[in-house]
Amino acid sequence: MNHSLPVSAPPDLSVQLGRLALANPVLVASGTFGYAREMQALVDLSRLGGILPKTITQHPRKGNVPWRTVETASGLLNSIGLDNDGIDAFRQHHLPYLTGLGTAIIVSIAGRTQQEFVALAQQLGEVPGVAGVELNISCPNVSGGVDFGTDPSQCQELVAACRRHCPHPILAKLTPNVTNIAAMAVAAADGGADAISLINTCQGMAIDWRKRKPLLGNVIGGLSGPAIKPIALRAVYQAAQAVSTPIIGIGGIATLDDVLEFLVAGASAIQLGTVNFYNPTAATTILDALPTALAELGAQSVSEIVGTLKTSN
Repeated sequence: MNHSLPVSAPPDLSVQLGRLALANPVLVASGTFGYAREMQALVDLSRLGGILPKTITQHPRKGNVPWRTVETASGLLNSIGLDNDGIDAFRQHHLPYLTGLGTAIIVSIAGRTQQEFVALAQQLGEVPGVAGVELNISCPNVSGGVDFGTDPSQCQELVAACRRHCPHPILAKLTPNVTNIAAMAVAAADGGADAISLINTCQGMAIDWRKRKPLLGNVIGGLSGPAIKPIALRAVYQAAQAVSTPIIGIGGIATLDDVLEFLVAGASAIQLGTVNFYNPTAATTILDALPTALAELGAQSVSEIVGTLKTSN
């Protein structure tokens, strides 16, 4: 007689973000993972839920003057300025490699005008193998384009225009540097975003008081890392209360506990950012432990715990 206990099926890690289906909720954020080649010796890239390469623009950008990064207490200030070689070089040199990695490739784009965003989205819409397009309407380190992330009407119009001209799922990446994050989330949802990514970095600066000069060449930069996690959690929670559109949580996520906090707060998936610089294997470590954590909660899938935060006694 066989008295062995039945083996339960592992939890379902797959997530659905509008039209975008992912194998699991753990992605890596744009600007922190290069073009993935830099990480291939350290990470099994095919295990990731998705990869967001460095943001691309219509034309090459040199970026901001040095210093571009400054380490802070529990965080990192950056003012890269969207340094990139432009969409033509990206399509020719990086996309063929990226689309062969066996995971979802979501391309981050930025423009100074709605027309530039639409043109980029339209060009990527012609490329097979691209899983989605993330609209970077929230970078604090460049001039132009940021209004789309701070003005609800412009945000809605931009998302809608990109969706009309691009067949791929559209993600809108929002900034925390606004008075009402819920209003911006509603605007992105009304524009037809398949998912809302939040947050981008918080504005900050660093100073050398002896020289009485800023440390960043651009004076002000974007703060990321563990220091901004409470802000990001708050933004995800508030946005999740305002829209039914899936949310991707970003901001200070480094451990399994962080991931579960964002999922419970209302995120359907997460992106790892600054942690990739100091612990590039964080994503796979989290993926290894995620099934056990879900089982501990009695959940058979990721979706079962999304937005289950209890705020009343």
